Amino acid sequence: MLRLVARLGVATCLAPAWPVMADATPADEGGRPVAAVAGSSSGAGRPGATAPPYKRPESVLVVVFTRAGEFLLLRRTRPRDFWQSVTGSLRVGESPRHAALRELREETGLKVSPSALLDLHRTERFPILPAWRARYAPGVHYNLEHWFAVCIPGHRLILLNPAEHLESRWLPAPRAAAMATSWTNRNAIQAIGALAMVPR
Repeated sequence: MLRLVARLGVATCLAPAWPVMADATPADEGGRPVAAVAGSSSGAGRPGATAPPYKRPESVLVVVFTRAGEFLLLRRTRPRDFWQSVTGSLRVGESPRHAALRELREETGLKVSPSALLDLHRTERFPILPAWRARYAPGVHYNLEHWFAVCIPGHRLILLNPAEHLESRWLPAPRAAAMATSWTNRNAIQAIGALAMVPR
């Protein structure tokens, strides 16, 4: 499934009218516009709602790459030297697709058409790092990650949230995979890089 979906997504990416928009409205699973969710990444899923005491152990990974085959990586404020693609936890009642669009906007400033977000239909389950374990309910030790990808025509200005990330880099697939700290992130970059037949 990942092979087929990735090839279809790359074909769309290479088309002249790939939709990168200045102001895109997030959509639900059916592509219908939904209202933006107020608050930070860890907030509740309803505007004005009180944030839950613990994070939801379910997240998104959004791999951003260009037509030239360069992948975007962000360096987290902590742990030290932790490099990753766009990631973030789902809020209460939030779908993976909506979370992916929201995190992309919050972490990079990139606003894309909902149709530009490619659902890779792949999930990975991995242990939560000890440094972040306190954010989750007692007894929760694993997180479920949903994979997405976004292909853009070329480099765009990345607006980092200084509370979360310190710097960004555009790298070819092999270097990006080698620098990514998470094994799931490395696997995603390698898979997309191979299926997209981007420069290696």
